[in-house]
Amino acid sequence: MTENPKTTPSEVSPPLTPIVFEILLSLVGDARHGYAIMRQVEERTGGRIRLLPGTLYRAVHRLIEEGLIEAADQPPDAESDDQRRIYYRLTDLGLEAAEAEAERLAATLSFARAKNLIRGEGRS
Repeated sequence: MTENPKTTPSEVSPPLTPIVFEILLSLVGDARHGYAIMRQVEERTGGRIRLLPGTLYRAVHRLIEEGLIEAADQPPDAESDDQRRIYYRLTDLGLEAAEAEAERLAATLSFARAKNLIRGEGRS
């Protein structure tokens, strides 16, 4: 991951949109191409979030401009993959933004649990 001087951490304050957060989550630890991002988001959310190509690539271009992600120099498995695909990876700033959003969501979830708003956790 690399740093990007385009945006500072204070400018990337949560909350992130669900689509942006899902894209960043998909890129934690692995570079992925667009179709792989779409598939992972759909699988992880049980189909509740389905990214269409136009939505994905508009978000990807905005995330690149904000310095949260960048195009990877080469695919993770360069020998067996289609060289036409563009792989994306998180920048350090993108990881910070994802971590901050995860912490914000965890605090919100904790509050919802304290209010017994989650079915199956003390709520009938």
